[in-house]
Amino acid sequence: MLDELTGFRRDLHNHPELSHKEYRTTDRLVERLEAAGLRPQRLEDTGLFVDIGEGDIRIGLRADIDALPILEETGLPYASSSTGIAHACGHDIHTTVMLGVALVLAKIDAETPLGGRVRVIFQPAEETMPGGALDVIAQGVLSEVPRILALHCDPRIDVGLVGTRIGAITSASDTVRVELSGRGGHTSRPHLTEDLVFALAHIAANVPAVLSRRIDVRSAVSVVWGQMHAGSAPNAIPAHGFMSGTMRCLDGEAWEAAGDLMDETVRQLAAPFGVDVRIEHTRGVPPVVNTEAETGLIEAAARSELGPDSVVLTPQSMGGEDFAWMTQKVPGAMMRLGTRTPGGETYDLHRGDYRPDEQAIGCGVRVMAAAALRAVLGLRH
Repeated sequence: MLDELTGFRRDLHNHPELSHKEYRTTDRLVERLEAAGLRPQRLEDTGLFVDIGEGDIRIGLRADIDALPILEETGLPYASSSTGIAHACGHDIHTTVMLGVALVLAKIDAETPLGGRVRVIFQPAEETMPGGALDVIAQGVLSEVPRILALHCDPRIDVGLVGTRIGAITSASDTVRVELSGRGGHTSRPHLTEDLVFALAHIAANVPAVLSRRIDVRSAVSVVWGQMHAGSAPNAIPAHGFMSGTMRCLDGEAWEAAGDLMDETVRQLAAPFGVDVRIEHTRGVPPVVNTEAETGLIEAAARSELGPDSVVLTPQSMGGEDFAWMTQKVPGAMMRLGTRTPGGETYDLHRGDYRPDEQAIGCGVRVMAAAALRAVLGLRH
């Protein structure tokens, strides 16, 4: 099936869609699943799920289907046809892998009934905060699912390998926007107005420093600003300015505490400058916590399909993942799917030039299908 799945992935890659706008992607999945004799169920807006087999649900598998607002720079013949939108996080790979798993399981079930159901979920809007996983949960899609697995592309791991770890594999993540306002004035007389640019710089530099002294350093609270804007002339103090960034944390409990402390710290740092402060703090996602049994299920499947040395220990990422909401509801695990061509370039996710090796699709299908079959058969690992 690899040729067909590769073509499907390239079609998705050529037509990326942003969060909550994945209409074409949803339609393409429904069409292919129905052609295989399955009965996919659309979610309220975008996204879908499909059950394979009969009886009780033994396991759920989840893929995310949305793209990013990033300009693609790969130069590939099937590069994004939508300017400023790209599958730069590998969700087209995730989607294609889980489509392949559904088709493989459907073929097996037609020949020899599985004896249980596998639910494959194609979730929208992972790239938004707090994530489309909450919508999936609210619509009852997990109500009968006893355990769940997912995968994420990893351009630091070679094709043919998967990365796993027990415990937290991602981090908590929030977005923060700080807006300051004052009267504005001339740069020769900063004492007669509110020096808004200096205040922005002071807050940007000192928020991370304060949090590192107020939160246990072992939780690794990280505040990084990605945007800052104020003013339009070198000799004018502006009346308005803003900055925005992310706050990430390795530990879920520390993340809860850091939320209120972040806002308090911004206001305290701004107070001496006399500026007005407006904070938009969007609480994001907790860490994805891999349970031991579900991680073992992935590892056993990977070793049986890809070889005894195919599993590597992956570090906890500072990235956020809304699959965390699902693992708070049911036991679950996420694996890292190697997408680096052996000896090839190491990319980073969310880069416009990210080029995953498409051989990873076959690896992902084999591991996830094998894991699902083991769950249906009641194997512990």
